Amino acid sequence: MNVPPDLTLQNWQTVPHLHWAFQHLADFLPAARISRGSGPVAELRERRTALADLTLAGGATVGEVLDTTATDGWIVTRDGEVLEERYPSGMLPDTPHLLMSVSKTLIATVAGALVGQGALRPDTLITDYVPALAESGYAGATVRHVLDMRSGIAFSEEYLDPLAEVRLLEQAIGWAPRTVPDLPDTMYGFLRTLRRKGPHGGPFDYRSCETDVLAWVCEAAAGTRMPALMSELLWSRIGAQADAVIGIDREGTGMFDGGINACLRDLVRVGTLFLTDGVSLTGRQVVPASWIADTLAGGEDSRAAFAAGRDTARFPGGMYRNKCWLPYPGDDVVLCLGIHGQMIYVNRPAGVVAAKLSSWALPEENDKLMATIAAFDAVAAELR
Repeated sequence: MNVPPDLTLQNWQTVPHLHWAFQHLADFLPAARISRGSGPVAELRERRTALADLTLAGGATVGEVLDTTATDGWIVTRDGEVLEERYPSGMLPDTPHLLMSVSKTLIATVAGALVGQGALRPDTLITDYVPALAESGYAGATVRHVLDMRSGIAFSEEYLDPLAEVRLLEQAIGWAPRTVPDLPDTMYGFLRTLRRKGPHGGPFDYRSCETDVLAWVCEAAAGTRMPALMSELLWSRIGAQADAVIGIDREGTGMFDGGINACLRDLVRVGTLFLTDGVSLTGRQVVPASWIADTLAGGEDSRAAFAAGRDTARFPGGMYRNKCWLPYPGDDVVLCLGIHGQMIYVNRPAGVVAAKLSSWALPEENDKLMATIAAFDAVAAELR
């Protein structure tokens, strides 16, 4: 694949380059393969419908909403059947697409599998697994704190601020030009520099670094690097149709919080785990039923911690658990979200799993996000 000559570390996440870059990350950045293994592909039966023509409250159809929100691909399934699948901007069904923070859910699913094996304990201190973090702000934090983004770490997620920690992390791993000369030049080196601003276990505060720490913990607990670990515990067990890819730093450490790439249908195969007590479409137990139940129910104070967090007004009564958003006061809907419009949508009462991969111009576009959720909600209501 020929890389566009004007593509640079400075511009690849901006218009007009991101549409191409999100579908070709391994062509211009270091990456590692997450193998699907040699097992059977989980069948997704075909039963095409006219769901795209369903009219929403505002007068637009589902298809119009999804086709006009910078969508690269979208799919709706019910009980393992594909009801709609479209690629409105030239993406192909087997194209791996950057998942951004949907990657976080995949990392948490690996953590859930390790919990099921007894290799990882959520209430254990992070430093019991990764002593190298003892001098960082993560001293005293537990695995549960990072699973639910409730550590006290100082970390800005202001995507449009080039000096926010979320962007400095990209400089450290080689995803952006270096403007801070003394910044560490690896993922784990950067994580060791983070400091605490408040007590661990407080309000929910969205911090991408929490997933990077969680992945480091998983690697330490299993004694295996994440590409091989995810292949073993997740990707080879869901019946994925294609290998996934993860961006890596110069040491081979993954961009865990947002660097995984996968094709659209494989996101449905992941989302199905939230309908089936952790059992894949191939019949394999990927994560324990208790892990799915914990994700759906949350902890005793998960909703209160979410309500006390910053920028959570769009989901009143919701919560965040195990790297999943539960946007409504209940466990009916589960969301896995990534900036620039990446999503897995699960509606449990309707048996619906949907996904959308996108190239939004800006990292966060609330109108596009809420319109997509409303469209999938309407589809689920129609099918229910």
